[in-house]
Amino acid sequence: MVIFYWLTFFLFLYGISFVAKKIAQPSLTELIITFFILFVGSIIPTGFILSALDLTANVFAWIGGTFGILALQYLLWTKLVPQQAHYTIRGLIANRLSTFRLWTRELSVYLKVIFGAMFLTFAIIGITNLILVLFTAPNEWDSMTGHLNRAIRYIQRGTMEHFGGANWNMDTYPKSLTTIHIYSYLISGDIENSFKLIHQLSYYVTLASVFGIAQRIGRNLSASFFCALAYSVFLDFLMQAVTTETDIVLTAYLSCLLYFLFTYFTNRDNRYLYLTGITFAIVTGHKATFALLMPSVFVIMIYTVFLAPGFKVFFERTLRLGLAIAFFALIYTIPTGYIRNIQVFGHPIGPPTARYHQSYERAGGAANLFEQGSRNVIRYTYDFCNLDGIRNAQWGYDLNTAIRKPLVVLEDKLRMRLDEEADFTIVPFSFQRGFYYYNANPYWGVFGFALILPLMLLVLIRVFRSRVHFFLVIAFCLNLAAISYSAAYDPFKGRYFMEAGLFGVLFLLLLFSHHRLSIIKPRRNVWKGYIMVVVGLACISGIMAVYLNIRCLPLPSYGMESALTMDRIPYQTFARPDITKAYVRFDSIVPENATVALATVNSDFEYPLYGKDLTRKLISINPFEEGLRPIPKDADYLFYARKVINDTSKIRALPTDIRLGSDTTLYHRTFLSEKGEDYYLRKLK
Repeated sequence: MVIFYWLTFFLFLYGISFVAKKIAQPSLTELIITFFILFVGSIIPTGFILSALDLTANVFAWIGGTFGILALQYLLWTKLVPQQAHYTIRGLIANRLSTFRLWTRELSVYLKVIFGAMFLTFAIIGITNLILVLFTAPNEWDSMTGHLNRAIRYIQRGTMEHFGGANWNMDTYPKSLTTIHIYSYLISGDIENSFKLIHQLSYYVTLASVFGIAQRIGRNLSASFFCALAYSVFLDFLMQAVTTETDIVLTAYLSCLLYFLFTYFTNRDNRYLYLTGITFAIVTGHKATFALLMPSVFVIMIYTVFLAPGFKVFFERTLRLGLAIAFFALIYTIPTGYIRNIQVFGHPIGPPTARYHQSYERAGGAANLFEQGSRNVIRYTYDFCNLDGIRNAQWGYDLNTAIRKPLVVLEDKLRMRLDEEADFTIVPFSFQRGFYYYNANPYWGVFGFALILPLMLLVLIRVFRSRVHFFLVIAFCLNLAAISYSAAYDPFKGRYFMEAGLFGVLFLLLLFSHHRLSIIKPRRNVWKGYIMVVVGLACISGIMAVYLNIRCLPLPSYGMESALTMDRIPYQTFARPDITKAYVRFDSIVPENATVALATVNSDFEYPLYGKDLTRKLISINPFEEGLRPIPKDADYLFYARKVINDTSKIRALPTDIRLGSDTTLYHRTFLSEKGEDYYLRKLK
């Protein structure tokens, strides 16, 4: 049966390519981007429909549903897109390979060295990441508590309806990505690593989009490759390619959105307004933090769509785009969970506790919000100025400390109190972020502070004049402000700047187009040497970020075992070593097909409890802020945190309950970000 699932999956991919060819112009980049949007655009509504019919776990329903939605996509887009010249995908690929060979032959020796290093780095990272995707299980914090935990729970329940999980993300997080997780898992024949399919795909689609946007803006093949390859070593972006975190998928959606907008600016073809509409609806339904990017996207829309020669043209464009967004929002945004959150919690995002944790409400009044938010702007800017990736090694850490000394002195002289003022911070700012933070969530790396940020500043103050880049720097500044003022400072927010990197990386086009910055012109040896040093450091940092990522080590390092050889539970609980022993013992006692009632808390890892084949059935009896429920009759075991079941009138702890060996002192000895609970197990039958 699994072979049948795979055959239908490849047939589905072929069908998507057929429809994509009807929409996309004869451009390999555009074909890839359109394929991606149709892929997610067929799966997401299928998931919503099957959930309403209680068929979330039915593989045949997924197969029929995805093909049905794809057929509707074909009918819709054949109406929206006029007939175009016939072309074949094979011929298109052959043409692009020929162009690539011609381009490489014509490069100067200097550019051959630069591009050779960048392509080699890209290959090393790509191959390594693919191995990690294929042979390591998911283990990220949010996946262990929320994202994948809810996907398996929805499969077990047969629906994505609200059920009340211990972690607030179980019910409040938008469900569009979860539909893709569920489809990937079921259609693969229950292969766990297929959860990472959409995230790995997002890495390459984003690079294709960056290349395409750069082509639309600069029309220079070297510049376009440079931008795409530079973005491939933006550190948190390349690290998330092996995870099941949501930010990399948001980045892929945003990159497609920007591609369609800039392509519309280039040829004024209305199909790109419609494609913008569907992409905008998909990304809005993906994650609520897209709201932080909306002002930036609006600025790009002003440049690409709204600036028109007359009111009539402006009105027609705006109407088409607005209608497209409104129509597709009914399919991709409204059903994803925001309405249900309003019904259950009275707010589209979730309960007050969850909102307050990362919200402007923590700042109090407007005056304090402005003061602390302004500090956050400087804090995040300081965080950009680090040799992320390289400082994973001691010599890199020492080098990073040395080059940052002037910035530390400057802050002290200006009395900004960035590290002394802890108000409106989740974790107080430090000039040397803890290893766990910069190792897990780095920023853009050397490309960011050594090239892109200075270029942004010079464009902003009009030293270098480029109309499109002026709009891009405004978009970046709005996103920086939105992140800084909307929520408390958090050292993990490096991942939020992954999307802003799409605006920033396009400033590298100036290295090929601006007459005062061009590295194509002869001489300028000092400037060219500087660019080569930056590229070299960026390549080194990218490789070091992958090979010294403690969350997923390809090779043994830091005295830790390789992720490829680690046992499952120690690997999945590496961020919570104080619970590892308890979880290992749980796994050794509880049968793989048991039903387990969970009396856990918001931050508890639940995903490892499903077992290596994800066959245990878990039932939450302590929903977030709802109170303890009775133990269900069909439960075989009760797994609980001692603070939840503490001799209450509902459920009492018993002397016969098995203490699973939790090390509740490790939190104080190793400064973990969360304190593990004291876990117990009770056999009920």
